[in-house]
Formats: sequence, C-alpha cells, structure tokens
Amino acid sequence: MIEALGRLVDSSVGIAPVDLSGGANTGKRVSLRNADAVKITLYKGAGTAGDDPVLTLKQHTASSGGTSANLAIIDHYYLKSATTLAGTETWSKVTQAAAATVSDPGGAGTSAESQQIVVIEVQASQLSDGYSYVSLDIADVGTNAQIGCVLYDLYDLRAKRKPANLAAALA
Repeated sequence: MIEALGRLVDSSVGIAPVDLSGGANTGKRVSLRNADAVKITLYKGAGTAGDDPVLTLKQHTASSGGTSANLAIIDHYYLKSATTLAGTETWSKVTQAAAATVSDPGGAGTSAESQQIVVIEVQASQLSDGYSYVSLDIADVGTNAQIGCVLYDLYDLRAKRKPANLAAALA
C-alpha cells in the first residue's frame, strides 16, 4: 500500500486544542524548507456572539527568535461553517484584499456563533527573502469559551521518506 504521509504530506500542530478566550494564542512555527506549501487549518467550536476570531499569518527567519513579520498574502481562504458541522457542508471560497489577517471568518459578525473549518494555503514562494517559517496566531476572542485548534499540513514534500524518518516540521 502506498501512503501519502511521508511521501506527499506531513502534519504538525499549530495550536493545540485550547479555549480561545484564555488570551492571545501564538501559533507554533513550521518550516517550509522541505515542502512547497502548507495548508493551515483552523477548526473551532461555536462560541458567543461578538467573540469573533481574528487570525494573523506571520513569517519568520528562524524556528524561534529571529525576525518575524506579518505575511500579507491572504486574498482568499476556504470556509465550512454551520451551527453544528455535520460533514454535509460544502466549501465556500471567501475573498478579501490581500492581508495578513482574517477577521471574523465568513463575515457578518457571526463567526463566533458557528462551528467552523477555515483553510488558508501558503506557498513557500510567497515568503519574503530570508524567511522560511510560517505561523498562524489567533487573538483573544473575548470572555466566553470557544474551543479551537490549528493544524499545519505540509505538502509537496521535497524529500520522500517513511513517516518515522521525516524531518521535524520545525527543522
């Protein structure tokens, strides 16, 4: 059996499941040195009206420390949104002027009240010279509980390996 993990894709945590109202959430960094692109997925539960998430895409020169800058390339993202996600939803393409942020995914000031899957794709070629890491931060959503997490899926891997032999996504 030919598997995709290690040959085509690798996955890494961006933000482990957390209550997004507990303060600002800094995403872990992932390297694009060994992949052509990353699919960043936010999965969040429903929260309270007015507690809409704000996502910020960043680029970095190092796995920790170094220089960080907003990466203002998000001109579209994909969204599944429902009061309760049931697996029957279809993707909506949401367009915006190129920016480093997505405020209130899906718009209308009601994203907090829905369960959502938000997908942003970043090509390694979109990073500025000298930058090879990306991360996604989520601002504090307010005072009411709203559970969420971020997963990075690196794809078009440059070196194909058995999953156990993949380089760490931070390397």
